[in-house]
Amino acid sequence: MIQLASAASDHRGLTMTLFGLFVAATLGITIWAGRQTKDAADFYAGGRGFTGFQNGLAISGDYMSAASFLGIAGAIALFGYDGFLYSIGFLVAWLVALLLVAEPLRNSGRYTMADVLAFRMRQRPVRTAAGVSTIVVSIFYLLAQMVGAGSLVALLLGVSGEGAKRWTIVAVGALMVIYVAIGGMKGTTWVQIVKAVLLIAGTALMTVLVLAKYHFNLSSLLGAASEASGKGAAFLEPGLKYGTTGTTKLDFLSLGLALVLGTAGLPHILVRFYTVPTAKAARKSVLWAIGIIGGFYLMTLALGFGAAALVGPKAIKASNAAGNTAAPLLAQELGGGAGSTGGAILLAVISAVAFATILAVVAGLTLASSASFAHDLWANVIRRGKASEKEEVRSAKLAAVAIGAIAILLSIFADKLNAAALVALAFAVAASANLPTLLYSLFWKRFNTTGAVSSVYAGLITSVTLVVFSTVVSGGKNSLFPHSDFHWFPLENPGLVSIPVGFLAGWIGTLLSRETADPAKYAELEVRSLTGLGAH
Repeated sequence: MIQLASAASDHRGLTMTLFGLFVAATLGITIWAGRQTKDAADFYAGGRGFTGFQNGLAISGDYMSAASFLGIAGAIALFGYDGFLYSIGFLVAWLVALLLVAEPLRNSGRYTMADVLAFRMRQRPVRTAAGVSTIVVSIFYLLAQMVGAGSLVALLLGVSGEGAKRWTIVAVGALMVIYVAIGGMKGTTWVQIVKAVLLIAGTALMTVLVLAKYHFNLSSLLGAASEASGKGAAFLEPGLKYGTTGTTKLDFLSLGLALVLGTAGLPHILVRFYTVPTAKAARKSVLWAIGIIGGFYLMTLALGFGAAALVGPKAIKASNAAGNTAAPLLAQELGGGAGSTGGAILLAVISAVAFATILAVVAGLTLASSASFAHDLWANVIRRGKASEKEEVRSAKLAAVAIGAIAILLSIFADKLNAAALVALAFAVAASANLPTLLYSLFWKRFNTTGAVSSVYAGLITSVTLVVFSTVVSGGKNSLFPHSDFHWFPLENPGLVSIPVGFLAGWIGTLLSRETADPAKYAELEVRSLTGLGAH
């Protein structure tokens, strides 16, 4: 850690220059896009003018977050095979999004997920529930990005003080609010496209350098990683993290369920389907995203096992207990090690790419949650559909500031948690609260308002409550409050319990309600979702 601090301080000017260049370039894109944003459709959906390939890149940029780049590399470096399960879960989840929601959502909605949910039901209760759920999921996801940002900049500047991390989190929060308030969806999308290209290029470079160290022999890399891990053959087998007890096996099932079902309920991913002109382009963008994301997650194998082999779990844990700095430390090692110019350059480049990743994803998340507040809660619930487009966009910008402030405050206390684990919690909440309601709305004729509200709130309250009373928040060495212990839920991820609760509550609420669903409205939604007839 001392060597790293020294290397970082020696080359701080280079690091800051790279950061400054990226921030200046993306702010330029944002200001340009802001001048093109003339109405609500431009602000929320980028004028629906992006091609399938462009949107596929932007979706990839939104999805390959700090958790993917920093968290998964760290999880693999510390837990081997079990860490790679995050990569598999994140990738497989895209098949659920493609097969079940991408096209129907594009055809049926306008700006937010609630547009689909409220189409054949009473507007105010459904939009309120969907708006609250969107904001909660987004804040969980934002926590992961902010934690990644704090770890990254503390590493680069060679500081370990809490103050430096907190100022980093505040700076990232301020930038994301600027991106959303000025550029809207157009600016955010272009930032995500640029970031996706940089991230894939940076990851590919590191993958080639790692494999070159072992003469492009994957078996040699895995052997070196297992030897350096101190765990031997167990490092390459299931069970190092999930499998030692019955509880950890259940935790693995819970994590897998949350990852596979969560993507199709993530608000910031769902709103991306509205930025393309047709349903065909929505399908094409998901196919592009699967290809790009699939390639990236395969490369995380090289990053994680490379970090285990070349840096070592002890050095990684010394830098960050949760493993969030494994990828930047690997970059420094590949460039020539601590104190070398090559090491400092590669560390600075990869860290700038990771920082770009964080900025792009937090902008997408803030846009999704602020759009939901403005379009669902303000315009349709509080103002009862009487708000002008100008007023709606203004409320979205103010909401971006408020949501950014909440995320900053919460992130200050979450710096000891692994970024990938935090994102898995956001997936669990999305799969519990949003996915059941979305699927029932699109595919169950009898589903009604009571069922929708019951499903969202039951899934949301159950998942958040179980997280609060798990070792993620208290009772563990890397908990949010490590010196307190009020946990009683044995699993780290609530998905195994909360996802079935969300589906069950929607079903029971519908059957117990005397409200009759309008068959004509369902028929209209079915035609729109399948054909795009009447879509915006």
